[in-house]
Amino acid sequence: MTQLSNTTSSCEAQWKMWLLQVFVLIYLTTVCAAQDESVSPTPSVETDETFMPATAYDPPVPNLYLTSGSSDVFTSEKVILSCSVSGSSDWTFTWQKDEQPLNQNADFSFPGDGSVLTITVNKKDLTGKYACKGHDQRHGVDTKTSQLVEVKVAELPTLTLKRDTPWADVFEGEAVSFSCEPPSSHWNIIWHKDQKPMNEKGSFINKTVTKSDEGKYTCQAQFKLRSVISGFSNTESLNVNPNNPKVSLIRNLDYDKLYPEESIEFTCNVNVISEWKYEWYHNGMKIEGSSNKNYNIASVTHASKGEYRCKVKRGEGPVYISNGISLQVADPPTPTLKLETPWSDVFKTEVLKFSCEVPSTEWTLTWYREQHKLEEGPYLEITSVSDDDGGNYTCKAQLTSRGVWSGPSNSVVINVYDPPTPTLKLETPWSDVFKTEVLKFSCEVPSTEWTLTWYREQHKLEEGPYLEITSVSDDDGGNYTCKAQLTSRGVWSGPSNSVVINVYDKPMPVLTKSPSFPMMYPGESINFTCTAAVFSGWEYEWYHNGNKALFPSSSTNSIGNLSHDNSGEYRCMAKRGSLRTDQSGSVSLQVSNPPKPILKLLSPWQNVFENEILKFSCNVSSSEWIFTWYRGQAKLQNDSRLIQNEKGSMLNISAVRSSDQGQYTCKAHLKQRRVISESSYISVSVYDRIPTPTLNIKPLFNPMYIGETVKLNCIVNVSSDWSYEWYKDGTPDPHKTGKEISIKVNLSDKGGYSCKAKRGEKTLTGRSNTVQLDVQEIPVPLLKPKTQWLDVFPSEGVELSCSMPGSSGWTFTWYKNPADDAKDTTTMSNEGESLSITNAKAMHRGKYTCSGKLKERFVSSKNSSEVTLYVYDEKPTVTLQQNPEDNLMHTSDYISFTCHVNVSYGWKYVWYKDKNPIDTSGIVHNISSAKTSQSGSYQCQVKRGAKTTFWSEKSQAVKLTIAERPKAGITLLTGWSEVFSTDSLVLQCDVDESNNWNYTWFKEDKELYSSLKYTVTPQDDPEQSLYTCQGFSDKRPLYSKPSDSYRTKNLLLKRRILLSISGCLFFGIIAVFIGCIALRIFRKPVAVGDKQQEPNLFLTMAQLKDRNDAPCPLVEYITDADLNPPDKEGEENGTSCNETTPLPISSPEEQVVTTNGKDTTENGGGMVSFLH
Repeated sequence: MTQLSNTTSSCEAQWKMWLLQVFVLIYLTTVCAAQDESVSPTPSVETDETFMPATAYDPPVPNLYLTSGSSDVFTSEKVILSCSVSGSSDWTFTWQKDEQPLNQNADFSFPGDGSVLTITVNKKDLTGKYACKGHDQRHGVDTKTSQLVEVKVAELPTLTLKRDTPWADVFEGEAVSFSCEPPSSHWNIIWHKDQKPMNEKGSFINKTVTKSDEGKYTCQAQFKLRSVISGFSNTESLNVNPNNPKVSLIRNLDYDKLYPEESIEFTCNVNVISEWKYEWYHNGMKIEGSSNKNYNIASVTHASKGEYRCKVKRGEGPVYISNGISLQVADPPTPTLKLETPWSDVFKTEVLKFSCEVPSTEWTLTWYREQHKLEEGPYLEITSVSDDDGGNYTCKAQLTSRGVWSGPSNSVVINVYDPPTPTLKLETPWSDVFKTEVLKFSCEVPSTEWTLTWYREQHKLEEGPYLEITSVSDDDGGNYTCKAQLTSRGVWSGPSNSVVINVYDKPMPVLTKSPSFPMMYPGESINFTCTAAVFSGWEYEWYHNGNKALFPSSSTNSIGNLSHDNSGEYRCMAKRGSLRTDQSGSVSLQVSNPPKPILKLLSPWQNVFENEILKFSCNVSSSEWIFTWYRGQAKLQNDSRLIQNEKGSMLNISAVRSSDQGQYTCKAHLKQRRVISESSYISVSVYDRIPTPTLNIKPLFNPMYIGETVKLNCIVNVSSDWSYEWYKDGTPDPHKTGKEISIKVNLSDKGGYSCKAKRGEKTLTGRSNTVQLDVQEIPVPLLKPKTQWLDVFPSEGVELSCSMPGSSGWTFTWYKNPADDAKDTTTMSNEGESLSITNAKAMHRGKYTCSGKLKERFVSSKNSSEVTLYVYDEKPTVTLQQNPEDNLMHTSDYISFTCHVNVSYGWKYVWYKDKNPIDTSGIVHNISSAKTSQSGSYQCQVKRGAKTTFWSEKSQAVKLTIAERPKAGITLLTGWSEVFSTDSLVLQCDVDESNNWNYTWFKEDKELYSSLKYTVTPQDDPEQSLYTCQGFSDKRPLYSKPSDSYRTKNLLLKRRILLSISGCLFFGIIAVFIGCIALRIFRKPVAVGDKQQEPNLFLTMAQLKDRNDAPCPLVEYITDADLNPPDKEGEENGTSCNETTPLPISSPEEQVVTTNGKDTTENGGGMVSFLH
């Protein structure tokens, strides 16, 4: 039994050791598994609603490089800039010019990620400072702006191509040069012909052309440092003629021969128009001085005969020769003259005939007498020879079509004689005869061969040597002549001398007086002359007042020393033999005393000043008088100061002296007649000092306004007849004259006024005192409202003021609309400065103006600017608006109430909540963070006015309800059964209130992603951060309160350890239970004495609870480090999420795992928490 008992005890001990080994093995297996998962975690698989947190990233500054060579470029070049960020490839880039963003267009290109900017420089305004910025696509952040690269753009130069030879059409072999100046030494010239490059260098081309050189030439400039080429220059064309120019010589006359003195012109034609130079040759010899296209020979001579050619060239080119033209020169033929009538000595009126012959009929014959041209034709006939027809006759031949004359023909001299002239004599004594008297004539000629014929007034009377008229009648008066005729040759003499016979009726004598003055003065003499017509040998009888006067019978009688008795009517009568005439007409003689001169002072004043001018005139009724002048009894003589006109009727004293004072008279003298008459006198006074004028102004206001009239009076107290000169600011004013001037003032009239008085040309006073005139614009009243607003409501008051700033003494008139006087509807204050409307009505609407009038002066201003007063028909409508407009709001919402007034301004706002005033002013009442206590009914009201307050009606009531904002909560979705299949925790965010929520997750208050769920892994959260979430919606409430903070704190690892320990305990208890049953079955009973006291290796649960030293695996797992957590965990705010933290558990099994212990971590062992 003892052995059996020992055996049994040994078996129990072995079972206990076996169970202990099993526990230890399970424990080690669990620890190894936890260590493997910590070192090599399994990657988590996210669902559609699960997101991994982002890692913060600090981007570097980009580097900007110029990769195209130079930043100073010309238009048409390209600039390439490169922007890069070292160490990464997930960048995109944006570009700036002068701090303005760039977009891709024809000028800027940055495709792909935008790291390369290509600037196509096609205009100058692309000059600027360029920079770039990078954007990190992965982290969504921008870099700072890079350093600047300045790009400068210059325009391409414009070239000018010049053809240095003046012609574009050339011939082969000629020299042509082109020039194209580069803009500077940094450029090369590229030549083009017909848009193709030429193998020419330099800025000049000089060549001898061939046909291949024809074309259009241009040039370009190429920058030596870069491949930059300017635009094309202007085009110069070059036309090359392969054939030499054709030179042809022509002449303007195509006759076989020319005659001396004819003119001819040769023309050298070239079939190509250009700047040709010409040379002329005669018989192979160069004609000097001829270089024109045309060669003229103005007068051909025999030396001009021969062959003519021309040569042309241009520039330094070849010479081209024309064809030759021969010129022949010959003398014209000489004509022959013949006298066809028998005598070369002829009498006047006879006939002469000539003929002129030349070998050819092409010639026109012209007749000459004494080298004077007569007429043309082969014959010359003079039907009645006169004196002018005598002389030397010749003829010449003319080739009319060419203007060629022959030499003169032989000459014929013709002598012309007058026939003898008869002599006519009057045998009776008078050629002036009276009717019935006898007339006798005789006519004589040297030769008896001539027959005599009588003529009266060219009418033939009779023939014979004598003519007698026994009784003269009126028909016998006229011009008598006679002529002689040589009957054998039909030659008549010229008329004889003529005798004019005048036949008269009995004449009437004519009486005249000398002098023929209408008035004679006593002491003068007069002559009377009696003249009878026709005959001069008359005797005369004289009559005075009808009585025969005792005058001699001569035709002239004189009366000396006339007296008044000689006045009267005079007549005369003529007699010859027994013939007596009738009496003459009467001649009147008047004898009267001479007229008295009228003395006048022509200068306007008798009181004069020294150096002034005195002018007198002395006049009588006739212009035949001359005058002498006297001062007192002294006769005045002409000198430099005393000037008289030719007759002395005017006396001028050019510079008066004090000695010129006195009484002036004049005496009139009748020219060539001893008649004197004296005038009355004029007294003259002379002042020795010139006065100074005094200037007065009326009215005297300061200032004067535009439109007012002011009168300036210049007063001189001495003498009269002053003229006045006016001065403004010391400058003469020629437009103002007169003693008094009236000025309707304008701004230009402002200034200082003075005057001078002037008489004549020499008397000028000194300057008067200066009167200052200040002129201003009529001010415009300043109309302004005293009340703040001009649109009012019924019963409101309005006050307007009208004033003249800076001026006083005005009264004002008010107008409405705007011509109507507004006094009948308004209350006027003193002098109208203000307009008050105490109780506004609709009738007060309108436009108000005012005007000012200056007291005691005719000055009225313009109307002021208009002020429009509008009176509303009713009180304003006050509207309360809530923003946002939702009736149900939540705590922390921002709510704004706005009080709108539909019209006017100047309002003060009163606010009400539940009809009680609240302490808020202004148009807006803001609730920055709503509380439930702020629920209620809101209204507003407006008022304005200082003296009298105007109140509007209250607005409509707006009801506001504020509810508590729902709070978000975090639920842990990872269950106990999943702890060995995953290494992550899945959190879910929920809001109790039903709404279409979107959820946003935050880690340490930094926004992560928007999702219903969020997964936490050890790699993403090594620091075991605080997590919160918040719900957002598109309808109210728009967001929830943030959830409480959630900290992971090795929750997954702790769950695994707890499950492992629980499993070990569970299987250990089962093993012990099974072992105990087996022992009970297989153990032999042992005697009481044989039982040995063995240590009890396993304690019951009750014993474990009662013992303080009983070991607990869970307690042993928790280390001292966990009992003393680091400062970071101890200082964290919010709720630490550990095993004692109540969480919304999704299953009953998860609710079991709670403990009063701290979070544990084994330092230095295999088990680690969520470390990175």
